[in-house]
Amino acid sequence: MENQTQKSFIFDTELRLVVLTGVKARSLAELRQTLTKVSGSSIFFHTHQAYLAHNFQKPIYYNDFSVWASQTLREEALAEKLAAIDLLAFTTIRELREAIIQTIDAYLAEINRPTYECRPEEAFHFCRSKSFVLPIGVIAHDVPEFFEMLPLISNASLYFHFFEARLRLGRRTNDFSRWLTDQDRDDLAKAIDELNPYIRTLDELKQDIIRLGVNEK
Repeated sequence: MENQTQKSFIFDTELRLVVLTGVKARSLAELRQTLTKVSGSSIFFHTHQAYLAHNFQKPIYYNDFSVWASQTLREEALAEKLAAIDLLAFTTIRELREAIIQTIDAYLAEINRPTYECRPEEAFHFCRSKSFVLPIGVIAHDVPEFFEMLPLISNASLYFHFFEARLRLGRRTNDFSRWLTDQDRDDLAKAIDELNPYIRTLDELKQDIIRLGVNEK
């Protein structure tokens, strides 16, 4: 995170421990009901964890709920609706949770048939993650150095500052843009804010941010 006194950006990373909650669902109705009760960290985990995973090919669905609806419940139309939820539109887990529940409710209202109940071994198991934030020893003292340091950071660090920051700050921005705004570089902050991380891999996102700073060297 950034140090306001030194006006430096301190790059952090996040170590995550995935924990099984013991809560599971075997049907769409059970999934919908359970979504109202599980922790916010569980909602975040199942809608975001796939973006941190390194995939040689982009998966059809990043959202775990979409994957389960498609592969286990065989509700492809619902899977597409869940995947179409614009994660950029939300700055709180509460809003995201409500959007997922509303999507399921609307789908259940549309169909005129019973939904599939899967076998116990196919149940959706809710997980959550415990996070530990640590500095990685990389510090940028000014804007040009910030862009010089970007190639040195890991995808886990990028994920923390870009994905998790929006919900932590409660704003439609990220740690990078927030710091650049404090450095009176609203132009760069705006350009980074306009990059949609949900349609890029982390490697692509990093390269696109680096390209924005080419003229700063």
